[in-house]
Amino acid sequence: MPITGAQFDSLVNDMDTMWLMFGAILVFFMQTGFAVLEVGSVSVKNTKNILIKNLGDASIGAVCWWLLGYGLAFGKTESRLFGTNGYALKGDQFEQEDGTLTNGKAYAFWLFQWAFAATAATIVSGTVAERVSFSAYLAYSVVLTSFIYPIVVHWGWGEGWASAFRGADLLFDCGVIDFAGSGVVHSVGGLAALVAAYLVGPRIGRFNEDGTVNHLPQQSVVLQVLGTLIIWFGWYGFNGVSTLAIVGVSGIAAKTMVTTTISAAFGGITTVVLSKITDKIWDTSSASNGILAGLVGVTASCSVIEPEGAMVIGVVSAFVYLASSKLLLKLQIDDVVNAIPVHFFCGVWGVIAASLFATEDNYSLAYYGEPDECKGLFYGGHGNALGANLLFILALVAWVGTTSFVLFYGIKKTIGLRVSAEDESAGMDDSKHGGRQTFESAPVPV
Repeated sequence: MPITGAQFDSLVNDMDTMWLMFGAILVFFMQTGFAVLEVGSVSVKNTKNILIKNLGDASIGAVCWWLLGYGLAFGKTESRLFGTNGYALKGDQFEQEDGTLTNGKAYAFWLFQWAFAATAATIVSGTVAERVSFSAYLAYSVVLTSFIYPIVVHWGWGEGWASAFRGADLLFDCGVIDFAGSGVVHSVGGLAALVAAYLVGPRIGRFNEDGTVNHLPQQSVVLQVLGTLIIWFGWYGFNGVSTLAIVGVSGIAAKTMVTTTISAAFGGITTVVLSKITDKIWDTSSASNGILAGLVGVTASCSVIEPEGAMVIGVVSAFVYLASSKLLLKLQIDDVVNAIPVHFFCGVWGVIAASLFATEDNYSLAYYGEPDECKGLFYGGHGNALGANLLFILALVAWVGTTSFVLFYGIKKTIGLRVSAEDESAGMDDSKHGGRQTFESAPVPV
């Protein structure tokens, strides 16, 4: 029996819905990678503490995204600053044409975007690990996922002033090219982490009075590498499924995954080589963070560039990561997992890179603007995309920087941002979570 037009439309909708659910699962699995990587990066005395925060990132993020975050991010708008409906999964976008609340694709999109929101909160948790109080963690997780992050999402991806997905009335006739969130997700999380790390201060013993740096105990490089590989795996959902559909755009999704792979590979290789030149060792941690730097750097442009563009972006991401990492040490800002260089600095680079390396053909497939005007500056573009992307970054830095400072400074002056020196020295597992995990030996048979 031939498929009717209505049946065909239903099949297309079901396939696109399934694509979004598949992507949500991949991106959510990145939380496993973040948990493993962060456990590997902290001292054994803070294992339970970092794990419960990773569980909280997903759980608190789900509640906040449901009640408030999604509506601010993707609700309808008049001001183009924030959404005004869709809170608590209520709104006409979740309805079918007959009025029933069964629009599966809308629910799948909510799920996909929730996984992104949880990622932004996790970036902060890793940075300020081993000394931030649990009550402070709860407070900033709620505010970040309910309010700070969703506003930037609305600007860049929703119906906001900088969004390239509006279809008309675009910023500089292009809108910001940030396909999967180098700026929207990673720069937001990274900048919030930078503010938090500055205000909470370094861990005890991290820096000496003369400015030299001490390397504090790291639990397991095995876990750090395993976490990196899991995150890389999940990133194919992060970037590839950001097409938001698969029917008719499978070629864009496939090419996006390829450019993601190339940038990650060159980011990792370049970082290892540079570390060998400067530090005289083949450094495993540098390899892990270099891969993540390449992934963040390509996330904005993954759908609009050629493989050679991805190569250059990955290589430059390595330089950006290493330079910003050394800068933080000079400033005595303690970042346990090096999330600030990876996510904020490489995220900013990624947004700029998208406006440089976007090709006309790739742009025309992914966006609504005029390809000749909005292609990258290195491919003969008119600078429209560069202007839009730079303005978006400036607005992002102003918004996230200001609101994060108010948030973390307010926490510091009220409920307290940092644990006591005694609790920090003993470790949070003993002081807050019922004691460290122990492994009892099996009884020896007599």
